[in-house]
Amino acid sequence: MLRRLAELLLLPPASALLLLLFGTALGSRWRRLGRTLQVLGVLWLWLAATPCVGGLLLRSLQTSPPLAASGVLPLAQAIVVLSAEADRDGAEYGGPVIGPMTLQRLRYGATLQRRTGLPLLVSGGCPASGAPSLAAMMQRCAQEELHVPVRWVEGASADTSENARFSAQLLRQAGVQRVLLVTSAWHMPRASAAFAGAGLEVVPAPTAFRGPAVEGWSSFVPHAGGLRDTCLALHEWAGRLVYALRG
Repeated sequence: MLRRLAELLLLPPASALLLLLFGTALGSRWRRLGRTLQVLGVLWLWLAATPCVGGLLLRSLQTSPPLAASGVLPLAQAIVVLSAEADRDGAEYGGPVIGPMTLQRLRYGATLQRRTGLPLLVSGGCPASGAPSLAAMMQRCAQEELHVPVRWVEGASADTSENARFSAQLLRQAGVQRVLLVTSAWHMPRASAAFAGAGLEVVPAPTAFRGPAVEGWSSFVPHAGGLRDTCLALHEWAGRLVYALRG
């Protein structure tokens, strides 16, 4: 809980609002400092919410090229698809279902499964108390909607590091050493490093690439999508830093 709280406070918009609040609180006694913090808060919020900044940050993480859309794929023994988020309500489905980002990853994993015939592993823990694991939701979607089989369901992990460790345990029991790893392109550097650290040979199979950061004048105007991209990228860079410090 403390880690999640710290993350929320450090990421925009909370970090920008904190600068504004501190600037207002300090302004009566230290006017220049207060004004500076207020200006920084407004500037940070503007920049963080522009699609240009969010796009540049996400694209800086996209270091693995996409696999060929047709033809022969690199050799592997299994496909691993990582979860992202869930629709915890899912009222129209009668309960929680995977969210758009998870579905995007699973859809690509299903495409690779049809092309290769390789067994599929889905990985992701419980998004909320009392809810099924993301992996269980992915399995249901894969089999009932995408019509591809799922061989392994890893539903105990809470983060990318545990995705890797727990998935590697299941795969080693089946003699699997080399995998096609499916996740969002901007998440791939941290994910592939975690799976390599867990003892698996990784063939990156990224999806959901962020397109050009600048697409006209609107790319410099604050937008909810830009703020989302910035938060995703900063979260990812922070995660990579934490993993690097762990050694």
